[in-house]
Amino acid sequence: MSGVKCTSNESGRARLRGLPFAASTKMWRILAFMAAVSLTLTGCGSTKFDMPYEQQGSVSSYQLINIANRETLEPFAKDLCVASGEVTAEGVDLSHVAAAALFDTKNLETLYAKNVNNQLHPASLTKVMTALVALKHGSPDDIYTASENVLVTESGAVLCGLKPGDKMTLDQAVHILLLYSANDVAILIAEGISGSVEAFVELMNQEAKAIGATNCNFMNPNGLTEDGHYVTAYDLYLIFQEALKYELFSQIIQMTSYSTVYMAADGTEKSLELETTNLFLRGTYEEPANVTVVGGKTGTTNAAGHCLLLLSRSSNGTPYISVILKDESRERLYEDMGGLLGIIK
Repeated sequence: MSGVKCTSNESGRARLRGLPFAASTKMWRILAFMAAVSLTLTGCGSTKFDMPYEQQGSVSSYQLINIANRETLEPFAKDLCVASGEVTAEGVDLSHVAAAALFDTKNLETLYAKNVNNQLHPASLTKVMTALVALKHGSPDDIYTASENVLVTESGAVLCGLKPGDKMTLDQAVHILLLYSANDVAILIAEGISGSVEAFVELMNQEAKAIGATNCNFMNPNGLTEDGHYVTAYDLYLIFQEALKYELFSQIIQMTSYSTVYMAADGTEKSLELETTNLFLRGTYEEPANVTVVGGKTGTTNAAGHCLLLLSRSSNGTPYISVILKDESRERLYEDMGGLLGIIK
């Protein structure tokens, strides 16, 4: 749909003269609907507006929602940063990363965008979606029991050591999921919420679509490499922003460490002490002087490379969401993220 523009009522009346009453009434309704679209999208006048989003297209940043029996329309992204193309910034070279973005979430500005709608492996950034679904559909006090499926055998997979029959609350599980990125806990959460991993994944995809993240697809709750499991940098922004609405999520991503005690299958207690995987929070790497990294999520697999999703604030309190997908190494990832955050004034 392109070239939408406001239509004069007089010219419309002229074209409708001579039509039967029923046809005239129907035509007036159509014209009224088109006028509502024009007013919403252009603010009237002679300006033409090219729609930047198609419902079945590959960009998630703009949709139209029908309201009040299709009489008016409003833009899905009216309160979001929109990124359908490339946005560069002086002094920032991220030519070696697969995708990257920086969003000013207060002023709704996209300060940097590279390949933000490309579908890529997200690694453990997937767990932001897992946490979002868990917090929406579960209660922190819910107690879950681990099944045989928590015995993840993939080489290199991060595990907290859950055994079948072990029990912990959703509150504990989400802490371990986000801080330590444990893949066995992701299975525990999925089965605890939905009864099976498959049902939980279906819920993940349903909830992603509901918030406008229409260009991603999840196959598991932990981000281990699997065909058909992909996300875009822009959809991660949408998912992360939605997850930040949950106070528990916001609290957890800011933590540098976590200790807890959960129940083993034999009734004994198991202690667990963890440190965040976020090296900005651990002080291994420094953010730019005028920026504070609040928290975020890390992710690494061979297919996804090194990934990082962050919430930061400038010295005046303005919040920013930034993401880098598929960097070359962990060291390069933090250097590149520091450079990206350097755009912030």
